[in-house]
Amino acid sequence: MSLFNKHENITDPLAYRMSPRTLDEYAGQEHILGKGKLLRRAIEADRITSLILYGPPGTGKTALAQVIANKTNARFEWLNAATVGLDELRRVIKKARDEKKTGTRTILFLDEIHRFNKLQQDALLPDVEEGNITLIAATVENPFFYVNSALLSRSQVFELKPLLTEEILKILNRALTDKERGVGNLNISPEKGSLEHIAKMADGDARKALSALEIAALTTQPGENGKILITKEIAEESIQKKAIVYDKKGDQHYDTISAFIKSMRGSDPDAAIYYLAKMLYAGEDPRFIARRVVICAAEDVGLKDPMALVLAISALKAIEFVGMPEARIPLAEAVIYIANAPKGNAAYIAIEEAMKDIAEEETMEVPDHLKGSNYPGAKKLGHGTGYKYPHDYPEGKVEQEYLKKKKKYYKP
Repeated sequence: MSLFNKHENITDPLAYRMSPRTLDEYAGQEHILGKGKLLRRAIEADRITSLILYGPPGTGKTALAQVIANKTNARFEWLNAATVGLDELRRVIKKARDEKKTGTRTILFLDEIHRFNKLQQDALLPDVEEGNITLIAATVENPFFYVNSALLSRSQVFELKPLLTEEILKILNRALTDKERGVGNLNISPEKGSLEHIAKMADGDARKALSALEIAALTTQPGENGKILITKEIAEESIQKKAIVYDKKGDQHYDTISAFIKSMRGSDPDAAIYYLAKMLYAGEDPRFIARRVVICAAEDVGLKDPMALVLAISALKAIEFVGMPEARIPLAEAVIYIANAPKGNAAYIAIEEAMKDIAEEETMEVPDHLKGSNYPGAKKLGHGTGYKYPHDYPEGKVEQEYLKKKKKYYKP
């Protein structure tokens, strides 16, 4: 039986009231909940195993738990890791053990599991393993960073993606026509493009979109015809500034910087500038970005265009001397230059292969004629004897042994 409210109150937030009750009402996440998908089959058959759901806010993690709660015949317990202590957790687990003796299953939905410390997470392990509870955990953080490996190994991990604009638009239209839980009784008439703007600016967050629609509906006076006209301007005020989904310590941070570097390497200046703007807008440390630009200039452009490294270093220095926001300009200049520059990783490959040889092969001794000879006794040892000074030869180049074994690291 579900512990979620079955009877929504009209004073509850619209996003709460419109939370889906069935899989057919659930919008998005077709990659895990489409017809025939494993998770959908498990929910429909009431045979789910322990799950970890992760994804940005408003993508349907709690909503999916509610759908499962409405579908299952098991007891359903709901806890939030931000507010629950070990005593409360142990109470729920003890109740689950007692119910198991009577043949009743217990599903524990644990929201924000990333807020649990290692001790609290460890407390779940024995009962998850023994089947005393089926755990459904939700988190906005990458569980591979925040959930211990033992718990991960006992659970299936599903990533929820930001909703598409058309999926959010479908949710908004459903709320407009639903007279029981939505705002269908308010006689709302959205101007062309207004709902589309809310859906687009919600940035994949259904909760944000529904909240904006509710604000627009409740703060707009009906016209003479009794209709509440939601104009594009009202929609813009209601959704306000778009909030970038970007956690500087989580996977959004790593995914964006990865895409940024790969876009420069792939010679796409527009994509590289977009990811640069996203990181700067979200408050990423510009020095962190600049260091990656320096690495990309050396690794991916290299000797094909050495000026790329000069510009990258200059951009890093500009951040220190000029500061933000003006330093974004030389940073953008370096990014665009590197993206457009010819690519070559010969220097990178050369040092990688040489380091590999140093680590794995017998270390080669320096040939005697290359050894230092500017100290007493060097000549007696034969150090420096027979060395050919390149500038004494035509074009400043002479053939002689520089390595005991012939190696080819630099391949232009």
